[in-house]
Amino acid sequence: MYSKTIQKLIDLFSKFPTVGPRTASRFVFYLLRLPKEEIEKLILAIQELKANVKICPSCFSHFEGKNQFCEICYNPARDKSILCLVANDIDLKAIEKTKKYQGLYFVLGGVISKIKKKEVEDLKIKELENLMKNRPEIKEIILAFNANSEGEATSLYLERLLKPFGKKISRLGRGLPVGGELEYADEETLSSALESRK
Repeated sequence: MYSKTIQKLIDLFSKFPTVGPRTASRFVFYLLRLPKEEIEKLILAIQELKANVKICPSCFSHFEGKNQFCEICYNPARDKSILCLVANDIDLKAIEKTKKYQGLYFVLGGVISKIKKKEVEDLKIKELENLMKNRPEIKEIILAFNANSEGEATSLYLERLLKPFGKKISRLGRGLPVGGELEYADEETLSSALESRK
């Protein structure tokens, strides 16, 4: 059994996505080997993360800077008639890397594994509905979710939700393997999926 202090940190690390108790304990013992200065740098970086990074009130992505909106939403050259829905910031960055998409984004904040009320409540559904009501210039919505069961469930739910708004709804085209995740797809595959959306 670990000491109280070690166990407390293991429990905290275990709350991270995809981190189990074994990996969490490796993190803790790695930190114990670090010099005090390195630990202080880590603590400072976490404090700066919370102090400097904010959420864009338009697309709900995380950003830094003095502007009220993120760089993408603030950019007047972006095509305001196309909105790409993504699960998280990581997927947004993956699509941006392709340099093929020039529209706007909306970060949903997760996906739905099964249509459970709680999971839907955790997503930015109300904010998305408000956006649809207040932005008549949006003509097309791209559902850009992973090619797995959660991505499919989320896409089906959103298609039903967004249908009454009368916008064109498309999904990423072929090129993404079933079960694949956007963040791991290469830029060429993602570019092809964007271009062949339907």
